[in-house]
Amino acid sequence: MQPIIKKQRNSNLELYRIIVMLLIVAHHSVFHSGVMEEMAQNPLCAKSLFFYVLGMWGRTGIDCFVLITGYFMCKSHITIQKYLKLLLEVIFYNIVVYSVFVAIGKQPFSVQELLWAIFPFREITGMFVPCFLLFYLFIPYLSILVSHIDKKLHVRLVMLCLCIYTMTVTLPQFQVAMNHVSWYCVLFLIASYIRNYGLLPSVSTQKWGGITLLCMVLSIVSVVCVVYFDMRLGKDTPPYKYVSPSGICAVLTSVSSFMYFKDLKMKNSRFINMIAASTFGVLLIHDNSAVMRLWLWQEIFHIKSIYTLDLATAVFMMILTILAVFIICILFDMLRKNTIEKYILNQINKKL
Repeated sequence: MQPIIKKQRNSNLELYRIIVMLLIVAHHSVFHSGVMEEMAQNPLCAKSLFFYVLGMWGRTGIDCFVLITGYFMCKSHITIQKYLKLLLEVIFYNIVVYSVFVAIGKQPFSVQELLWAIFPFREITGMFVPCFLLFYLFIPYLSILVSHIDKKLHVRLVMLCLCIYTMTVTLPQFQVAMNHVSWYCVLFLIASYIRNYGLLPSVSTQKWGGITLLCMVLSIVSVVCVVYFDMRLGKDTPPYKYVSPSGICAVLTSVSSFMYFKDLKMKNSRFINMIAASTFGVLLIHDNSAVMRLWLWQEIFHIKSIYTLDLATAVFMMILTILAVFIICILFDMLRKNTIEKYILNQINKKL
């Protein structure tokens, strides 16, 4: 019997994965802390603009995360072991977080809530994790689709999907109800096209970096403009309208940044790869439930109090908070991977 050879991860995309997860944590620190209500009182002051910019990259980050998945999985096979590993990780954190909050009195025990923790598909409207788990089941069929169409049909399919999901969301008079599972399928189509055919081969890695910076600036301008015109005209447009998952700025930034990191030349780093392997665990821990969000951002770190500090101190404290949440979650997930997951996966492999 030949030993199983594990494919070494590309540290450039693993570094990208780490940066993306940090941006997602930053988004949650603003979006779920209640501080946006305080920011709305004086939206154009320097401190409010900093918080708006800090919290604006979460949806773009999700797009980046799914692009990475699509890029690798369009050439891979999803096995029962792979899906069970992903599913059991989600269930494990759901049960652990729920049990901890019951134990410390943050929420009452309920058999129904415990069962919902074991069955992680309670809400698939906007929550990333259940939508991602369902999207994962579509990957084998999407892989067959992209392997049986030529380059021209692939382009047409991507453009059709972007017209429906991105252009209509961007235009002010159109109303589009976002379905995240199908949007992740669109991102898979984009990522698989990049994997199979490349994207603008004449554009160098350095130029993709410049394009990424330009797209980020446009994203920031879009948020500032929405906030400005809302205040002047008395409207109530979501500040992150154009950096929503299928928003034009989010799509351009995620694709251009992915292209930059995909071809970035750097040595493989065991440390970067090890940290990146636990980034999904960071998401599962810190954004596990409404109770977790309330406890983490409003009770433990109290982001509203940080907002009342002077700008320099607030910037420092927010960076420190985001790094602290990220590092603690990484350490906890590493502990899980090297103890419980290793034992459970060994048992599953024996059975299968």
